[in-house]
Amino acid sequence: MELGGNAAVLIDADTVIDEALIDRLISAAYGHAGQVCISVQRILVHADLYVEVKKKLIAKLKKIKVDDPKLNTTLVGPMIKEAEAVRLKKWIDKAEKKGAKVLTGGHLKGVLFEPTLLENVDAKLEIYKDEAFGPIAILEKFKEFEQGINTINQSRFGLQAGVYTQNLNKMLYAWDNLHVGGVIINDVPTFRVDNMPYGGVKDSGLGREGIHSAIRDMQEERLLAIKQ
Repeated sequence: MELGGNAAVLIDADTVIDEALIDRLISAAYGHAGQVCISVQRILVHADLYVEVKKKLIAKLKKIKVDDPKLNTTLVGPMIKEAEAVRLKKWIDKAEKKGAKVLTGGHLKGVLFEPTLLENVDAKLEIYKDEAFGPIAILEKFKEFEQGINTINQSRFGLQAGVYTQNLNKMLYAWDNLHVGGVIINDVPTFRVDNMPYGGVKDSGLGREGIHSAIRDMQEERLLAIKQ
């Protein structure tokens, strides 16, 4: 039930920042105009890689246009209705007034919202702590791996999280400490297949989707006890 989200992806210092990774981040954050419960909303990048990731994301995003969703070339289509687009615009404008920086995008025309990347966003604001459900992502840096994991956990949502690292100990640390329903290693939290037990914790809801979980939900557990 519910499945609200505020998904984060963490990129540690040992990650290779190639075109495939940037494309994956953009697809995860802006595909379907960000209107996916596990859409990437927060991108946490190690301080050593922050500038590189920032430059590459901006360069790619500036080439993306909001377009007709019927076209095979369209990544970012319209938002579901104008009221939601206006709500998102208000959230971004409020964040700017509080010191956030719009790195690219931010413009709205009807239900067409440009893919938007922000930084320096106050964690108390709606655009950061709530479910944006639109084509926006927030870029932020971290220095220590544990600090990044803690930042992800501060959200009231806990659907899925992605962690890019080549360090097995850090993978295990993320698995042990992330308070989310699914931990995706070396991919974005938007990864999902139908037969996985998909669901969240905290305000992301109760229960799990997936074939095995659905079968269990349609069954009644019974107990037989025999005494002599």
